[in-house]
Amino acid sequence: MLRARVAEARLAMLLLTRIPVGYLRDPIPATGASAWGWPLAGAVAMLPAGLIYWALHAAGFGPTVAALGLIFATTLLTGAMHEDGLADMADGFGGGQTRARKLEIMRDSRIGSYGVMALILTVALQVALITRLDHPALVVPAALGLSMASRAMLPFWLARMPAARADGLGHGAAQVPAACVYIAVAFGLVGLLPLGFGAAAVIFAGVVVATALVAALALRQIGGQTGDVIGAMQKLAELAGWGVTVYLFA
Repeated sequence: MLRARVAEARLAMLLLTRIPVGYLRDPIPATGASAWGWPLAGAVAMLPAGLIYWALHAAGFGPTVAALGLIFATTLLTGAMHEDGLADMADGFGGGQTRARKLEIMRDSRIGSYGVMALILTVALQVALITRLDHPALVVPAALGLSMASRAMLPFWLARMPAARADGLGHGAAQVPAACVYIAVAFGLVGLLPLGFGAAAVIFAGVVVATALVAALALRQIGGQTGDVIGAMQKLAELAGWGVTVYLFA
């Protein structure tokens, strides 16, 4: 039992980060079975990024440079997979006229103008929001909590939404056990508790609303979820969480 859970946690790290955890040996867990560990993978990836933010801020580089350092480090540690999903979703939903064309554009590895603008705007907004907080004692725990909370809802939507394709990561990860959904949501809430119980509840509610809006848009545009939709969902949920955090604390 313990060996299986460790394998699932390592698979979560392999899926969502570029942090080396070694090769998995057979039997390799199903992708959906690792979903409970996705918030933990988010925390592991964010911890060194948070330390970089603290170091840059303490060295006197200012809140903007520190915020950029946090985002840059997180992007490197996650392999920019969520940013890639956001760009692909923006290109597909913005440039395609039919469901089939939208899915075709989303699978294209090239980035278009919608994707570029989506990335520029989200990074700019995130930097602006983190800069407003301007305190490592608040930004670092918020970054860790939001990294966990924004990934905590992904298993829920994978379990609830149909796959838009008959292949791909979204299809392969769609079979998420109910227990994994509950555990992931619990980890997401726990990650925000250092900000206070009331604040954690409000911020998590903002994350839930953001993911629900992305889910509704994806259902309308392509009839379900793909790996790109799930990646975009994480980025937009994290951004919404930063917005709520600034509203509560700035």
